[in-house]
Amino acid sequence: MLSAKAAERLRAIPNLTILFHEPLAPYTRFALGGPAAVFCDTHNAGAFAEALHLVNTLTLPHLVIGGGTNLVVSDDGYEGIVLRFRGKRMIENGTVLCVEAGVMLQDVVDRSIALGLAGMESMTGIPGYLGGAVYGNAGAYGRSMQELVEHVRFTDGERIRTFNNEECQFRYRESIFKDHKGWIVLSADLRFTPGDPEALAKTAGEIRAIRDAKYPPTMKCAGSIFKNVFFADLPASVGAQVPAKLVREGKVPSAWFLEEAGVKGMTRGDIHVATYHANLIYNGGNGRAADLVALIEEAKRRVRERFGFDLQEDVQYVGFEYAETPA
Repeated sequence: MLSAKAAERLRAIPNLTILFHEPLAPYTRFALGGPAAVFCDTHNAGAFAEALHLVNTLTLPHLVIGGGTNLVVSDDGYEGIVLRFRGKRMIENGTVLCVEAGVMLQDVVDRSIALGLAGMESMTGIPGYLGGAVYGNAGAYGRSMQELVEHVRFTDGERIRTFNNEECQFRYRESIFKDHKGWIVLSADLRFTPGDPEALAKTAGEIRAIRDAKYPPTMKCAGSIFKNVFFADLPASVGAQVPAKLVREGKVPSAWFLEEAGVKGMTRGDIHVATYHANLIYNGGNGRAADLVALIEEAKRRVRERFGFDLQEDVQYVGFEYAETPA
């Protein structure tokens, strides 16, 4: 896949670490998946952009990953080049934090709270990088990244561009970067509002306790597997079955449909649906990606047969012929 000349050109890029046949399981929350043919890693935005430009120019199969929170990697791995940008600079400018994409989201949460900046405390405990949070418009407890993002700096390997909030086209768990997967987030300017550090820390602590009870930090999972469902999009006959108290901000938890369809507690190999949360699937330690995908498909099938519509995954697939690969 990678010629000696192409490998030589990648090696010539300063500040770029290159690994061959690198297992991808350690780079994902599920701890599943085979090796990448080539793995390129850097903290340097210039090196990342140069590597991206090179693989684009040579039309080599590639994908870009961040913290691996929502990735399901095939047991066979990925026969291409995986690029990862881990820039970790975080600069304070009044009520704005300028954050590179490789900063852990929890570190942004902790820094904002310490500085008395309100707006991200409800996202405590969400794993992954800042770049992935922008890409997927991550959020929790009624807040999402779109409320904080002022500007996003990104590259397609040819040039570096900046979008304002409106240009990012944020929607529920979506953004323009999901629509254009070759546009890779390098950094974001996040605008907060002043707040009391003690009050913010108290709120974050309460939320973290709830989240850790549901998704223990050591659990090999991606959090919720499926996106919640907009009530307005449901067939009238289905909407009539949904208890009114479950509808929050116009959405119905996917877990309700899954539980009604009898998904709780299902297992396949060492892949399990939690007995206490139907939208939580985890690797017990010796699972296989093939079993994970099969369990996800079975959960979708049961909901389809019971309610007549398909749930949408909040995970992305790597190395599967039929699946969309992330960027």
